[in-house]
Amino acid sequence: MGRHDSGAPDAAWSDERLVRACLDGDERAWSALIDKYENLIFSIPLKYGASRADAADMLQAVCLELFSELPRLRQSAALRGWITTVTAHKASRWKQRHVRRAEQELTELDEERLEAAAPIAPEVIEQTQREQTVRDAVGALSPRCQEIVRLLFYEQPPLPYKELAERLGLATGSIGFIRGRCLASLQRALEKAGF
Repeated sequence: MGRHDSGAPDAAWSDERLVRACLDGDERAWSALIDKYENLIFSIPLKYGASRADAADMLQAVCLELFSELPRLRQSAALRGWITTVTAHKASRWKQRHVRRAEQELTELDEERLEAAAPIAPEVIEQTQREQTVRDAVGALSPRCQEIVRLLFYEQPPLPYKELAERLGLATGSIGFIRGRCLASLQRALEKAGF
């Protein structure tokens, strides 16, 4: 399942396989593991209100903790939950420090600040994990399908079929058919993931 001749890890590798390769000292597996989860890790601090710079710092901290704690992970299937929990704890501590600092600077603490200090809601964590599942499913698509999904659904504004066809070197009339096949593949992957 790795890339064609190199045996290098790719998006289709399971967490179990990536963890095993990481524990065997495969640096490419570490890169693949971080690539797979960096958007999940980065998105959680942003949901707590952190700046992009603070989120990047937390991403590095979580990756360092992952590096040191991975050998103690009991089940590699629990990796995503572990990453989410550790990141949410770091983001929550950041938020508490941030609010405390702001409180010290203010003469009166307003109600809005109290609400901002509340821990992240479980539904936000659940949404973040769903987003990661979608990223994983898109990452498991063929490169052409990944590009089509990115250009049609992640670009703002979405590309018109004519421009998409030009970028991909395809006939404009084939875009709808190929898009349909790609979305069917994505749907199967999401169903397999429990969506």
